[in-house]
Amino acid sequence: MNEKERKIFGISWNVFLLGIVSFLNDMSSEMIMPVMPGYLRDVLGTGKLLSGSIMGAIESLSSLFKVAFGYISDRFRKRKAFVLIGYTLSMISKAGLAFTRFWWDFLGLRILDRVGKGIRTAPRDALIAESTEKGKTGKAFGFHRMMDTLGAVAGPLVAIALLELLKNLPLQRTYRYIFLLSAVPGLLSLFVIILFVRDRGQEVKKKIKGISALKDRNLRLFLLVVALGALGRYSYAFTIWKAQSLGYSIVQSIGFYALFNAIYALSAYPFGLYSDRFGKKKMITIGFGIATLAALTFAYARDMTTLITAFILYGLYIAIEDTIPRAYMADLAKEFEKGTVIGAYHTVFGVFVFPASLIAGWLWQTYNINYAFLYAAGMSTAAMILMTFIKECFD
Repeated sequence: MNEKERKIFGISWNVFLLGIVSFLNDMSSEMIMPVMPGYLRDVLGTGKLLSGSIMGAIESLSSLFKVAFGYISDRFRKRKAFVLIGYTLSMISKAGLAFTRFWWDFLGLRILDRVGKGIRTAPRDALIAESTEKGKTGKAFGFHRMMDTLGAVAGPLVAIALLELLKNLPLQRTYRYIFLLSAVPGLLSLFVIILFVRDRGQEVKKKIKGISALKDRNLRLFLLVVALGALGRYSYAFTIWKAQSLGYSIVQSIGFYALFNAIYALSAYPFGLYSDRFGKKKMITIGFGIATLAALTFAYARDMTTLITAFILYGLYIAIEDTIPRAYMADLAKEFEKGTVIGAYHTVFGVFVFPASLIAGWLWQTYNINYAFLYAAGMSTAAMILMTFIKECFD
């Protein structure tokens, strides 16, 4: 990174702009995320196991592409083009949901959205790392996740306002209007990328040949930790279904979800900043401990106070585990392999997220939703224990 590059809030202008892009895109995504579980169940008529499987597949499929496009962006030393293509596909797919009639065309469009995410994520994270001074990756990724999640706070609030505004329309039409309107902030994010974001990959002089970081024993052990953590990573949809199982309405459930995103947004930046000083390994380990507490609290929630506590813990957990591992991997990778190494993290995570939601959906259908959270608590505990075997000097 050029030390003379313009900065704002102590981070590079490029990272700030990518934060704005993520804010707008996540606002777009989160306008539709809270209503999708109800849309699947009430409009498309899918059952519990199928709904859980679809949500898990949606969250998992994008990661299958991340290591590939991370590697391609390393080979060509270009990031911006992949970021732009990925966000464009996602915008188109969200608007297209307004015209779905069956679960399989819904799934097809959501797969397109996840393909877009798979194309852009590793190149974008590599671009963030390349635009950041050494030793400040936690701060940069923390800021990016904060902006991303502020969009996730705004999105559900916009969805609540639209649900209220359109309450006299049939529910099916209301859902479809929300899907169409979600394309607006997504389109704005594309203009920011095209006009203002600078590519940095071409500044890397050495081309990728082998992946040196992935030969490290401790890194491979960390990827095993990532796999275990992913097996305990239930979809956000389960938290909404839990709230509805306790008798809360869809609007109230979205309110709980907005609280989760607010906690996430407020926590991501300070957690990232603190990890640069305290140590990323320690923060990740603590995050898995909080994940266990969150899952147990969801499992045993019977009243509003306990449910709110669960959503707060869930927000803290996701703020750590969606932020610090990215910075951790960026620190470990050499400049010519950042896209590939960060993509490997995302791919391992995504591969194991799908069976996690499939198992959780089966437990919900066979027993009840609380067993899904108990299973998640067990996996998070295993990941936390395994994390302690990674050497401290690995930070």
